[in-house]
Amino acid sequence: MKNDNNSRRNFLRKAALGAAALGLAPISGVMAGIQEENTPNEESQQGLVSPAKGKSVMGLRCAPLTTVRIGLIGLGMRGSEAVRRLIQIEGVEIKALSDRVPANMKDAVLQLKNAGKPEATEYLEEDDWKKICERDDIDLIYTCTPWHLHTPIAVYAMKQGKHAAIEVPAALTVKECWELVDTAEETQRHCMMLENCCYDFFEMATLNMARNGVFGDIYYGEGAYNHDLRWLKFASPEEGGYYKRWRLEYSKFHTGNLYPTHGLGPVAQIMGINRGDRFDFLTSNSTSQRGMTQYAIKKFGKDSPDAIQDYKLGDMNTTILHTVNGKTIQIQHDTTSPRPYSRIHLISGTEGMAVKYPDESIALEPAAHSNLKKEDFEQLMKKWEHPLAQQIGEKAKQVGGHGGMDFIMDYRLIYCLRNGLPLDQDVYDAAAWSCVIELSEKSVLGNGSSQAVPDFTRGAWKNAQPWPVVTID
Repeated sequence: MKNDNNSRRNFLRKAALGAAALGLAPISGVMAGIQEENTPNEESQQGLVSPAKGKSVMGLRCAPLTTVRIGLIGLGMRGSEAVRRLIQIEGVEIKALSDRVPANMKDAVLQLKNAGKPEATEYLEEDDWKKICERDDIDLIYTCTPWHLHTPIAVYAMKQGKHAAIEVPAALTVKECWELVDTAEETQRHCMMLENCCYDFFEMATLNMARNGVFGDIYYGEGAYNHDLRWLKFASPEEGGYYKRWRLEYSKFHTGNLYPTHGLGPVAQIMGINRGDRFDFLTSNSTSQRGMTQYAIKKFGKDSPDAIQDYKLGDMNTTILHTVNGKTIQIQHDTTSPRPYSRIHLISGTEGMAVKYPDESIALEPAAHSNLKKEDFEQLMKKWEHPLAQQIGEKAKQVGGHGGMDFIMDYRLIYCLRNGLPLDQDVYDAAAWSCVIELSEKSVLGNGSSQAVPDFTRGAWKNAQPWPVVTID
């Protein structure tokens, strides 16, 4: 026990040092609640249902916006692509751009100019995002920064009367999840995590099928983020890597599932999580770490700082979420193994199943022991093609962004804001999907201990209905 406690103290000490080096809020910290005896602290958990500070935003409708005026913060990998997509959507005006890297700003400004769009005000200083949030000519703050800034920017934006759209994950801790929920309820502003995988063509089609009972009662699902990112984590910004190699810091000082929402979001929507059911508890386990060290040895040499670094993130994490209604979802995370990309996206019900990777396939009763033949599969996919795919799918494929799903996500967000409609993903989804980060780490450090998932809806899930299959008309 003494050695175990010393190990945990060393973990926390290194985490704090890493956070300071990166300029983050204390990561000890930024995955709050990881204490020596693995007991949740009061600030992190705040109870499974915390006292409300405002009115529920379940199904929130706000005044329609003729033009959605956007302040876009962060112009790196995701932000630059967001500029390219947003300028192709009717009713959008990008009013302000913010980034610390001049080259990123130059690229974004050029995109606006080439598209014949009005100039946007440029912000290059570290805290300029606050100035953008404070402007009275902006409706939506669209954030594509490193993870540790997602919640602070969204909270500040909503307090300034702005809607918030946040790249994934929306938050890193349970405390941050509650901050997002409390602020959205206090301000009655939209807060959407930009989970693009919910708008993938296959995910949307299976959602349509699920809503129409094709799979019967869906009781089990799988999702993942299995994506070899070693080269990107170790690359310098000049080589196309992350700004100050910020993502590498999380591999050094954290374990668990650091990036759950790509695999979890689509399955959670299909299962009606937060609308008729909710996450109850989770358990999580990780393998030991090999991939980062081996890659660093090959790239930098066995005596290099990167090769001798102690990486806490296990190569493969498996987290199982249990719902109040007795359903389970298995989520994987592996960004350090040489393997093809996969989100899995498997759903299983009383009448059949569907899975996206490695090949899209569906099996249905009464012959569910085999996948549908190609012709039958294609007919089924055509029959249940999601209305959003039917209406803007071709343009989405032309614009691109992970095959078009990024464009559909942006288009749908802008459409809802311009028409005063509830968003497909709300702040409760952002919190429920993102809290897996901290809770999975606590479970891993507690030898797979069960971790209760807070009810971010404060009971509203009991009467809320799953979103229908939406259209844009």
